Amino acid sequence: MSSQKLYAGAKLREIRTRLGLTQKDFATKLGVSLPYLNQMENNNRPVSTTVVLALAQEFGLDVTELNTGDSERLVSDMREALADPVFAEGMPPLADLRLTASNAPALARAFIGLHRAYRQTHERLASLDEALGREDAALQASPWEEVRDFFHYCDNYIDAVDRAAEHFAESASGDIRTLAQKRLEALGIRVELTGSEALRVYDADRKTLTLSDRSSPQTQVFQLLLQLALLSQDKLLEATLDFARFHSEEARAIAKIGLANYFAGAALMPYSRFLAAAQDCRHDLELLSTRFGASIEQVAHRLSTMQRPGAKGIPFFFVRVDQAGTITKRHSATRLQFARFGGACPLWNVHRAFETPGHFLRQLAETPDGVRYISLARDVSKPGGSYGAPVRRYAIALGCEIRHADALVYADNLDVNNANAFEPIGISCRICERRTCHQRSVPPLERRLTINTDARGTLPYEVT
Repeated sequence: MSSQKLYAGAKLREIRTRLGLTQKDFATKLGVSLPYLNQMENNNRPVSTTVVLALAQEFGLDVTELNTGDSERLVSDMREALADPVFAEGMPPLADLRLTASNAPALARAFIGLHRAYRQTHERLASLDEALGREDAALQASPWEEVRDFFHYCDNYIDAVDRAAEHFAESASGDIRTLAQKRLEALGIRVELTGSEALRVYDADRKTLTLSDRSSPQTQVFQLLLQLALLSQDKLLEATLDFARFHSEEARAIAKIGLANYFAGAALMPYSRFLAAAQDCRHDLELLSTRFGASIEQVAHRLSTMQRPGAKGIPFFFVRVDQAGTITKRHSATRLQFARFGGACPLWNVHRAFETPGHFLRQLAETPDGVRYISLARDVSKPGGSYGAPVRRYAIALGCEIRHADALVYADNLDVNNANAFEPIGISCRICERRTCHQRSVPPLERRLTINTDARGTLPYEVT
């Protein structure tokens, strides 16, 4: 992979625009001719080593910006959309999709949004009870999906909010819970613990924040920080929301809670200290959980956000699924992307985590594009806090490309150099290219099938 040519025209143009330079001035500072720069910005030439070095030396830029996962995500999302039966002509060549993602990312996102609108309209028309009274929502993404995509395309890292949370946490002389309570008290807010089922209730008139004493200490601290973010960081959150330009007030409200959640996680696990601790203990989730007073899920999610320019951590993917296999949280800073519709690959170890509660499962996996990963899975059941209260059962998975294995304690004693040790996984059955998968639920939509009535293998058809 080290010899692969780097085409990053859109990113190069973005950097030049951000620096406020003309093409001529930019070319001069990079030490290349104007025509050569123009060809690189239009992806007619790969970005040269000379330019990469000049970006680092002349502008102090993190050159990994040139190869962010945004293009790979767009390619993955377009492939999934184009696998829909509505596109009867079949899948365009992968090279064409990559060219579109690199040269016209806005067009790619518009296409993905159009397909999403089509799917939602189709699904709502097929379900009359859902369609009734919701005609106005049928032609746009749901607020939840719009917010999910916002965080997805931000690499799940919001710099201004992250730095504000880190600044807040570094001002703590004692533990973070004490600091949060003092800041709330300074705002005239009283914090109470009750036996309520609600995790958090804020009464603005009485200036009272009520937390459930049934929830874990980690959850209580997180809710304290979340409420503090909503009250003390309102201008920052609103400015970030203005930048996002959501299409509905519902999406904006959901995103505000998401940003407050982000602040809470970043305050509980401040970027620089958390990154150093993670590297020191080789990303041992249990040690990090103890050191920062956070839950295993909070730690895993925080690891997937460590993408600060100039101080990036390992690019992780993070996902949470319910018992039905539905993805309820997802993010990937790696080339592995998750299906936007439906569940995850059944061969993935995250589904087996429900069978071994309280234990970490390790898996070496390889996707159809030949990229190899190490995946860690564990159940994260959430008790109701009293006898008879429902238990919410989830499983999470955290992983990265195998080239980072030395930095993970979970890779110890795994045969990472043995190709046979890697299990074949995919994104979802309908866009997976594997022809003989024993867990395939539906045929790949972009492939023709051969049916032999006189023979039956693992599948009742052959993928040609």
